Amino acid sequence: MASMKHEAQVSTPEGLEITGPVLDRYEEILTPEALELIARLHRELGGRRLELLEARRRRVAALADGATLDFLPQTAPIRDDDGWRVAPPAPGLVDRRVEITGPTDRKMTVNALNSGAKVWLADFEDANTPRWESVVGGQLNLLDAINRAIDFTAETGKTYALKPDEELSTIVVRPRGWHLPEKHILVDGERTSGSLVDFALYLATAGRRQLEKGLGPYFYLPKMESHLEARLWNDAFLLAQEFLGIPRGTIRATVLIETYPAAFEMEEILYELREHSAGLNAGRWDFMFSVIKCFRTRGREFLLPDRNAVTMTVPFMRGYTELLVRTCHKRGAHAIGGMAAFIPSKDPEVNAAAFAKVRADKEREAGDGFDGSWVAHPGMVELCNEVFTGVLGDRPNQLDRLREDVHVTAAQLLDVASTPGEVTEAGLRNNISVGIQYLAAWLRGQGAVAIFNLMEDAATAEISRSQVWQWLHNDVTLADTGHTVTRELIDRIVEEEIAKLPGDAGAYEEARRVFLEVAVADEYADFLTLPAYEHMP
Repeated sequence: MASMKHEAQVSTPEGLEITGPVLDRYEEILTPEALELIARLHRELGGRRLELLEARRRRVAALADGATLDFLPQTAPIRDDDGWRVAPPAPGLVDRRVEITGPTDRKMTVNALNSGAKVWLADFEDANTPRWESVVGGQLNLLDAINRAIDFTAETGKTYALKPDEELSTIVVRPRGWHLPEKHILVDGERTSGSLVDFALYLATAGRRQLEKGLGPYFYLPKMESHLEARLWNDAFLLAQEFLGIPRGTIRATVLIETYPAAFEMEEILYELREHSAGLNAGRWDFMFSVIKCFRTRGREFLLPDRNAVTMTVPFMRGYTELLVRTCHKRGAHAIGGMAAFIPSKDPEVNAAAFAKVRADKEREAGDGFDGSWVAHPGMVELCNEVFTGVLGDRPNQLDRLREDVHVTAAQLLDVASTPGEVTEAGLRNNISVGIQYLAAWLRGQGAVAIFNLMEDAATAEISRSQVWQWLHNDVTLADTGHTVTRELIDRIVEEEIAKLPGDAGAYEEARRVFLEVAVADEYADFLTLPAYEHMP
């Protein structure tokens, strides 16, 4: 019956096979044009994607053998050439003082677009899960939103309806990273790239409508580790624009600088994407996760304390954010700050402390020259907007603030050892509890999860399990209890933390198994989401 349903609803190009179910309205997203674009992208670029993923593995092996990260000597002419700039800001991306992030479920789509933020990062990556129903269903929600056909009444009786177009946030889609495959669409018998599937499905459907409205199509590009990976994206943009008859340079992309290697190639990444570039964004959890991933075999030199102690003001993080603003403004690109993950609470004391912390964080970013920043909840939009407006006034951005006072060296970016803070049992328990709670929700198909008054996504799970792995493999002594981190201690804390969670402990069994699979294994898994994806239908 499934194959008959495919044939009845979706026309596939030669060599392309859809292995997931084709549900109601999926043919509006899985169009012949979108599927042909996926096939072309896979055949033209799929081999290069795999080569670049192999280059990542070679880099990690070199770092394990004693190599280090540095600015690339072979690309010095690009950095030294003051004459080039990225494309001017596109409509809807001139003023980005507050951006909201979130998955593309129906409720979030309406709430994010209505939030008052200038931009909505519509997420198919860390705040989403790669379940087939989310991959296609999220695209349908975006298409409905752009067509103003998304209004609905929830089972609670609450009505969700879009404000007028001129009051809505600009949609910027974040596809999956280069490492993630899409197992439900095969081309010539091979799994396709999750990145290229998300990109093509959006561009060929809702993206076309966004273009007709004069605001897009725009993308956020995650998890890149080199300028060659940015070049691959640029080639995907060129191929897709030509195939769809879209003028070259219409697509714009903001790159998340959230891996350690990418921090040494920021100018080169902007250069590769320059006719399509809309700026760079500073991550936090993923950047820390990447520090551990890159230097996991190098002992205590790159040992991080409790993750909540690693703020954006510690030396290596400060150097990276200062360099990001300087790099962007030197090249005419927007610099977008990090995430405020706090969710407003019903507890006034919790709220007061959290709002003060978020305000201080946003004031630092605005003062440093960032053009805008992220929030995860509509309740934080007003605060972020107020802080940035206090610095920007009526100006849409501060691209004219060149930060020529900033001179960051490779040694400063690598100075993890100066990070203050301790490793504690409280931090270990938090990592284990948050990691397992998040994974349990992720495996059920929920990618953005409220845990301990914070909106967590896959990046939180990655840094949580990475810290557990790093502390275990370095025989770290916990500052508050004096215990050494061992497999036995981790197993005991896992059971104790699961016992505190609501519901039956059995509901967390698969999450516990997947978490421990990557947190205590001898070999460090590159991404938690890769083995977890294989547990999904």
